[in-house]
Amino acid sequence: MSAGKGSRPWKTLGTRTVYDNHWISLQEDQVINPAGKPGIYGKVCFKSQAVGIIPVDDQGNTWLVGQHRYTLDQWSWEIPMGGSPLGEDCEQTALRELEEETGLVAGQLTRLLHLHTTNSITDEEGYVFLAKQLTPGQQSLEDSEMDIEVKKLPLSEAIAMAQDGRITDAISIAGLLYLALNADCLNTN
Repeated sequence: MSAGKGSRPWKTLGTRTVYDNHWISLQEDQVINPAGKPGIYGKVCFKSQAVGIIPVDDQGNTWLVGQHRYTLDQWSWEIPMGGSPLGEDCEQTALRELEEETGLVAGQLTRLLHLHTTNSITDEEGYVFLAKQLTPGQQSLEDSEMDIEVKKLPLSEAIAMAQDGRITDAISIAGLLYLALNADCLNTN
């Protein structure tokens, strides 16, 4: 991709890994910034892609998952989501995560969005899918998800939660507001 009009790209002089685990690494780069001055830039590098799913049944209901988020030390309502290891098909991850977290199996999956979650500090990418033709499956929570609460509610109520601040997760808000603005997506079979 080309730089914007009048922009001066960053130059990376060197990179070192400051921290590394199974999910992320923290990278510190020695840089020359757009003003031509030396500095440092920290970047969180994800080893997976975020995949969110908005399940919608024929009656216009959806499902949210609530759980305590360690990083925020607070309860969070979100669309079902999980991490797709790099190289794994995001659609397969979406189907798996939907069933694991909600116990729902989707007969139809449509990609709605591709987004960058916080592009000033991380390379994380996210995808949001619409799941339809839902049938019961088997919920299978991971150890870190044992406090998950699943809530079935009208899609319109979930959208209202994204608009009034009861949902603060960025991927959930992006996906729900996308559906609010593109309701015709819901009418495809």
